[in-house]
Amino acid sequence: MLNVQDEKISLTEQSSENELTDIDPIVKGSQRKLHARHLRFLALGGSIGTGLFIATGNILSTGGPGSVMINLVILSFMIVTVLFAIGEFAALYPLPGLYTSCISRFLDPSLGFAIGLDYTLTWLIILPVELTAVTIVIGYWDTEEVVPKGVWIVIVMLFVFGINVIGVQAYGEFEVFATSIKMISIIGFIIFSIIVTCGGPPVNHYYGAQYWHDPGAFNNGFKGFCSVFVFGAFSFGGSELIGITAAEAAHPRKQLPRACKMVIYRVLIFFILALFMVTLTVPYDDEALLGSSNNPRASAFVLAIKRTGEHTLASVFNGAILISVISVANSAVYASSRLMVGMSQQKLIPKFMGYMDSKGRPWPAMLLSFMFGCLAFLVYSTSESEVFSWLVGISGLATIFVWGIVSLAHVRFRLAWKAQNLTAADLPWASPLGIYGSIFSFVINFLLVAGNLYYAAFPIGEGAPEETPQKRAHDFFESMISFVVVLFTFILHKLITRAPFVRFSEIDLMSQRRDPVSSEQLQAEKKEFAALPLWKRITHTLF
Repeated sequence: MLNVQDEKISLTEQSSENELTDIDPIVKGSQRKLHARHLRFLALGGSIGTGLFIATGNILSTGGPGSVMINLVILSFMIVTVLFAIGEFAALYPLPGLYTSCISRFLDPSLGFAIGLDYTLTWLIILPVELTAVTIVIGYWDTEEVVPKGVWIVIVMLFVFGINVIGVQAYGEFEVFATSIKMISIIGFIIFSIIVTCGGPPVNHYYGAQYWHDPGAFNNGFKGFCSVFVFGAFSFGGSELIGITAAEAAHPRKQLPRACKMVIYRVLIFFILALFMVTLTVPYDDEALLGSSNNPRASAFVLAIKRTGEHTLASVFNGAILISVISVANSAVYASSRLMVGMSQQKLIPKFMGYMDSKGRPWPAMLLSFMFGCLAFLVYSTSESEVFSWLVGISGLATIFVWGIVSLAHVRFRLAWKAQNLTAADLPWASPLGIYGSIFSFVINFLLVAGNLYYAAFPIGEGAPEETPQKRAHDFFESMISFVVVLFTFILHKLITRAPFVRFSEIDLMSQRRDPVSSEQLQAEKKEFAALPLWKRITHTLF
């Protein structure tokens, strides 16, 4: 266990190479080479891809702009509370299996196993899905398929595995580059949309909020609102990626909480503001939005630009979408392999899956991820859409389960912390929203699961001739199969291990803490912070 006095870091110091402890003393093989810069860019845009750029067109056409914005505000606040709770956990327990560890420690070992396995499966499946998305995005230009789809799959798969083989620092550097492209593209889109909406070139026509009046702010009534609530949550998927980096952050107690703050700007700029501009420039009844949620031609962002006649600019933005998709594929390899290492460390999966070489590369886990990536070659199968629908269905609710259960674990953690005569002031970093933010988050995620159940049972268009009982049953189980996977693995683990629900009196708050900090040192750091100039205190608080 590290002595905190050996690693005392001033608030005003910059992380430097000679300050780092490369090999973690708790997790053998983990190398702490993700610097503050890497973590902040990962928090800003590390997982932004098809969920934002493509799927949002589908929710706009389903629910209308009013449903989109109301739900985005609710979901954004929920994501902020989850990330703050994760930041609190990561500062205290910077482990590779952070989510599984905290759920097992503060709630139930069987629940930790079930959620961890389903969440790992999610990232394993995301890789072939994103590789397939690469071929779809490239199809925007290569409409005649001059270059076979399989060639693009091989190129991108070798590229993302090459980055992960080089090491965690290469992963961080690529994500800094990719997130920079995403930020420039989205900010550029916002500026362009403001000009167009206000009557500037190239259209020179004032739009204002006309699409909120005609065709209207809402579509499909309550079912439309409910569908946006459920499927809008999937657009935020991966926001919790920063928690997976806990074991490889150079100074997790300081850097991870500050990185988690960046999620505020992520949701304000990348989601709320960007999608608000989409609702001003694209009507929900535009035919190009209908009938597809996995086609870049149906991307609300690309469509908003194409509607102005700027086809070249639309093509450039599609290039940004391509980089984003590759970025998410890269993150899928990293996340799935680190989750498997964490579960192996906790003896939830075979030990060999947690092997890491001297450079911190988890070879068995990465090879398994590579094998899942090969599923992308199902693009040559006549039933590719059916296979991938079921694959996505298996992991569809996994992220929502993680958000909700981590929030519940945070509530129990805070209650146990208080029961052991400790206060928030004793934490290395405390969530500004505290226990009440996590209660709100848990309630919202419970409603998301209930909303998914409702929408799966009573979909939009029920009663139409094509909505046969067989099709409705198929769609229902496809939507809810992730819940079945979690329930089955939970019961199986419980029957085999007989692991009891964790009581408050049995909650262990001290083991596996990388750098327990005395209350005296925390108070000293607070005094040091109070002595800083006002502008430094403001920037430190905000960023």
